[in-house]
Amino acid sequence: QVQLAESGGGLVQPGGSLRLSCAASGSIFSILTMGWYRQAPGKERELVAAVTSGGIPNYPDSVKGRFTISRDNGRNTVYLQMNSLKPEDTAVYYCNSDIVTRYSNGSDYHKRYWGQGTQVTVSS
Repeated sequence: QVQLAESGGGLVQPGGSLRLSCAASGSIFSILTMGWYRQAPGKERELVAAVTSGGIPNYPDSVKGRFTISRDNGRNTVYLQMNSLKPEDTAVYYCNSDIVTRYSNGSDYHKRYWGQGTQVTVSS
């Protein structure tokens, strides 16, 4: 089994910063892409940032220049540094990871796992 544990959400004023963390644990052979999504009330879940196993990031225009994604492969952890936060960044933020589990017979199982979500509220 694999679990993703998120932390770091909260309430922040416009223009402020927050750092989210997401640690993967369990039966992990390797981790491919790691990322963050968010979902605001009444809206669809959307990509916030993603990073490949080689460290190449990807951002939508809405957060480019304000958010930075990074990962620590030794700790199986992905981070999201959010600066210059705006009220429209308010949402539940979910991390995900594409994880490979290798069984004793040598076969691999590849699955995308999700965290439980952490609330980020940007308000004065």
